[in-house]
Amino acid sequence: MAHDLERALTGISGILVTPYDTAGEIAPPKLAPIIDRAISAGVHMPVVNGNTGEFYALTTDEACTMVREVADMVGDRAPLLAGVGRGVRDACKLARASADAGAAALMIHQPPDPFVSPRGAVDYIKAVRDASGGLPVMLYLRNDAMGPEGIARLCEAGGVKGVKWATPNPLNLAAAIAACPDDIVWVGGLAEVWAPPLYAVGARGFTSGLINVWPERSMAIHAALDAGNYPAANRLIAGMRTFEDIRAEEHNGTNVTGVKAALIAIGQDCGPTRPPSAWPLTERQQKALDDFVTENALAELQEKTA
Repeated sequence: MAHDLERALTGISGILVTPYDTAGEIAPPKLAPIIDRAISAGVHMPVVNGNTGEFYALTTDEACTMVREVADMVGDRAPLLAGVGRGVRDACKLARASADAGAAALMIHQPPDPFVSPRGAVDYIKAVRDASGGLPVMLYLRNDAMGPEGIARLCEAGGVKGVKWATPNPLNLAAAIAACPDDIVWVGGLAEVWAPPLYAVGARGFTSGLINVWPERSMAIHAALDAGNYPAANRLIAGMRTFEDIRAEEHNGTNVTGVKAALIAIGQDCGPTRPPSAWPLTERQQKALDDFVTENALAELQEKTA
């Protein structure tokens, strides 16, 4: 089944967690009910091997297994966005595995190499895309220090359809949009809380870890933003802000911890996080999360949608 990738990019890119079993090994089947609920709620594009999926805590072989297993669970119900990255050879191996699994597009993590250069990044993008056989690409930018012209060179690498903008700099985003080709889709990469200001300068769609726990709220926020109803979107965001505030603590070290702790609280245990992510939540953080789950009846909502 063919999917409209551009439409999916302007929707919600739902970043799936990576479940572990009691021995600490990846346990992909635990994702099945989470994926089913997210797609049933309308989440436009599931994402495997993203940062909420602890991409950098996985081996390349584990990431290859995750994309194969998640692709099977998603099937033809939605386009699958597959995260790839790390050293260029690992990234190419994972790109090939993602294409073989049936991913609709690649999300290329920004290389964390201390000596990365804009022109070297262009070579990296081309090599990874070629390894996939030419899959469309979404770039994942967590650092915009290369400036709008440098970002424009990345977008001109070939096959780049979108950019996940994950820096809290709306004015820099506006400058990048102006410098880059008009057909690039700019996706808010800082989840629901940052979606309104990024929408205001031209982003469309956003990434979400909340979809693992409460996809219906994410969809309601997206609908409000799509309609240009910022007051409604902000009210909906205020109602889930506690969740995102917990995730942002400890230099974002509780980002995935908050999602996995919430999954445990609603009866969808996907195991702990791996170091260097923080685990478990502190007593104060856990109390705030438990109150959030109770106040929004998330466990009851999970049972109704199961």
